[in-house]
Amino acid sequence: MPTDNPPLLAVDRLSVTLAGPQPVTLVNNLSFAMGQERIALVGESGSGKSLTARALMGLLPYPLTLSARELRFGGQDVTALDDNQWNRLRGTRIAMVLQDPKYALNPGKTIGWQVEEPLILHSRLNRRERREKVLAMLASVGLPDPGMLSRRYPHQLSGGMGQRVMLAIALINDPELLIADEPTSALDHEMRDQVLNLIEKLVADRNMGLILISHDLQQVAEHCERVLVMYRGQLVDQLSAAELPRAEHPYTRTLWACRPSTATKGQQLPVLDRAALEALR
Repeated sequence: MPTDNPPLLAVDRLSVTLAGPQPVTLVNNLSFAMGQERIALVGESGSGKSLTARALMGLLPYPLTLSARELRFGGQDVTALDDNQWNRLRGTRIAMVLQDPKYALNPGKTIGWQVEEPLILHSRLNRRERREKVLAMLASVGLPDPGMLSRRYPHQLSGGMGQRVMLAIALINDPELLIADEPTSALDHEMRDQVLNLIEKLVADRNMGLILISHDLQQVAEHCERVLVMYRGQLVDQLSAAELPRAEHPYTRTLWACRPSTATKGQQLPVLDRAALEALR
């Protein structure tokens, strides 16, 4: 991130703890800062990526608790926000796209209603203005015939169309930061590239920040500028996406080497030496 720009998001020693007689730290002292850039949060399943995203959104369920020396969005301290203040922040300045539209979209509401809902809650637009913005947003995410589509229900859409609808919902109030949590995990390979290219374009056109959560380093190398690597709740490596093929940290190197490809078909993939890695922590 350029040093002459104030950070959009500043995180210093963020931890997530599971409360109980013997508290368990699930995310430990995570620190980073970002501006209007595309960064990736990567690591194997269980490394704390999605938990970190929910902490940044103020969506940790009980009995999980968040602590941080600093957690600022646009210069605002968000550690002291109450539920109403968090709702306003999430509805207008920070947005999240989840993994699977089958579970994230409401099966009993039309697409148009679901895209319009954030405008009803967080804007002062009248009904005609909201309708116009909904149709324009559906068109901007590449959905055909927005008028007809707005009257459909989620079960009438393909997976790729559902993912575009979730993107429209997230962007309808013009947020400054988009968090995309494995947004293409439910899609086939071709559709993954289409959705990620769309996200990259929309983020650039709107001068937004993007946090892309993924375990696919090839995907990250193509669509992000900077990479944060997590292992067992800790940030173990930070590097530019262009440096991934030459990563020095053993965990990052192993993740990169385990990318599936035709070149590795039939070959045994590298195995991480976890004992050696634990010695580095």
